[in-house]
Amino acid sequence: MKDQPIFKNHHIQRVAVFYGYFLSLGNNLQSLFLLWMRLTWGHQFVLTGMKKLSDINATIQYFTTLNLHFPTFEAYFAGYLELIGGVLMMIGFCSRPVGLLLSLLMIMALSSPAHVSVFHEFKAFFEPALLVKEAPYPFLIASLLLFIFGPGRVSIDAWIKRWADNQPKY
Repeated sequence: MKDQPIFKNHHIQRVAVFYGYFLSLGNNLQSLFLLWMRLTWGHQFVLTGMKKLSDINATIQYFTTLNLHFPTFEAYFAGYLELIGGVLMMIGFCSRPVGLLLSLLMIMALSSPAHVSVFHEFKAFFEPALLVKEAPYPFLIASLLLFIFGPGRVSIDAWIKRWADNQPKY
């Protein structure tokens, strides 16, 4: 019963078996891809956060030129969120909340005066390359990837879930 063919035509059955193996390969590579993305972009978040915090006065001054309401608070907030969020992204801990927070931060960055010209007269919709060239955009995509798909099986979140699933249920 276990090896009962799904299709009567053996050629179609071979294609179905091959396609099943193809899907299994892709499914098994998902976690490795998510790990690679987390390590790559988490590291980039750490670097940008450290850069903001290491020269905080220049960051505050830059945020002031953007006419932000609370440039000092926002400079520290962005720096620490990128630094701590990047570390958490790399190790895969609290991944979805971190992904959401970093996504919101990148949306705010894209909507700041430094990047908002791309959205003027809907330029980004007619010329998507303009949006892709903006510095926060790949960070937004990486953090959305983490928020939507989670960290994968190679993460602290997954380890905690496996541990919790093996605990006795009362």
